[in-house]
Amino acid sequence: MLKISKADYDLIRWEAKRSYPHECCGILLGNVVEGHRLVTMTLTCENMRVDSPADRFSIHPEQVIAALKLARSRGESIIGFYHSHPDHSPHYSSTDLAEAHWFDCSYVITSVDQGMPMSTASYVLIGSEEEKNFHAESIEVVANERRLIYAT
Repeated sequence: MLKISKADYDLIRWEAKRSYPHECCGILLGNVVEGHRLVTMTLTCENMRVDSPADRFSIHPEQVIAALKLARSRGESIIGFYHSHPDHSPHYSSTDLAEAHWFDCSYVITSVDQGMPMSTASYVLIGSEEEKNFHAESIEVVANERRLIYAT
């Protein structure tokens, strides 16, 4: 199960709407707690695909490295990624599966119909590079919590 705050869930859906008719994309930071992935931060990224941004996405490696460094500094990990499917269902495509390489991470997809975000689904990448697959996972949107961060 993926647990995500309403604010982060709404941000993903807003990004899907804002990016239409192109795919949006981003990175989810957090921790695995009691077998659930708990999102603590959503990082929006620029879709680097210039050849077909309406049905493909790519996150620049420098953004992934920056996200890894940020996650480490917070005692967290990259626990997933998100993107949108303009005018298509939130079901993963064969390209989504082929281009996924972060095992045991969530891949969140929001469908956007004529610019309006519709449904959002999540999948966990399982297996190995030779035999990988997505397994559907439920999403639990949790109440927004105030987090106080103290600098030491």
